[in-house]
Amino acid sequence: MNYRILLIITVCLNALVSMGGRPLKILCIGNSFSEDAVEQDLHRLAELGGHEMIIGNLYFPACSIDRHWNNLINNTPDYSFRKIGLNGKADTINNCTISRALRSESWDIITFQQGSAVSGVYSSYKELPRLIKRVRQIVGRRPKFLWHQTWSYAPASTHPGFKKYSNDQLRMYASIIYCTKKVLEENPELKGVIPTGTAIQDARTSFLGDNLTRDGYHLDLTVGRYIASCTWYGVLFSRPFTLQTYIPKGMTLEEGEICRKAASEAILHPYSIINLDMIKK
Repeated sequence: MNYRILLIITVCLNALVSMGGRPLKILCIGNSFSEDAVEQDLHRLAELGGHEMIIGNLYFPACSIDRHWNNLINNTPDYSFRKIGLNGKADTINNCTISRALRSESWDIITFQQGSAVSGVYSSYKELPRLIKRVRQIVGRRPKFLWHQTWSYAPASTHPGFKKYSNDQLRMYASIIYCTKKVLEENPELKGVIPTGTAIQDARTSFLGDNLTRDGYHLDLTVGRYIASCTWYGVLFSRPFTLQTYIPKGMTLEEGEICRKAASEAILHPYSIINLDMIKK
């Protein structure tokens, strides 16, 4: 199936979840990259867009698919389970298991992702089908499953995992795209992609430059995280967010415009870099 068509179908289906006067409940089986994407701005974006949300993030640093799988089958309490409620306030359950988080709400959407260092190494995804199958057995048919496409590192990143890609940002990005396509082809339970990695790469072509990480791999706390949240918002609610009501403190209107443009272009073209350098500061 054409990936753009697949994404559009997914967006439409997911948008329906948020209708009917009840909150949208999403859970990330994630790590620090889902922390960057959903824990800071997403709830506020949804609130100002007229949507109620409950956001859960199963956080363990650099957690890979293999580790998630082993934690699930062994009921290992490795996680800090952060849940942002309807009021926008976060509660944390430490030493949480995946099963406990899965059963804590009637989730509408559950997302999966790979640890960043091996996000472009497809041999590292071998346990993903079993992880998806077991999660489905626990939660039943209700939730839709999505894949979170993460981002490549900054050129000067000192993360040891960057060596897998010859310390080359575009090589890492291309490897992530290859793996994302394969993941969706081989795991039909995944109904679409949240293309944060492409949104970040698009934004890097603009006047924002390659200044979107705080340490070479985690997103910076203002612009980088806002791009990620705008991308998630656009997929979950099938519409872009506007600047009329919210940009983070410390961000200019011009920067906010680029963030929104990067997110919207990534949603339309999740596997291609769109050059935004024509948009002037």
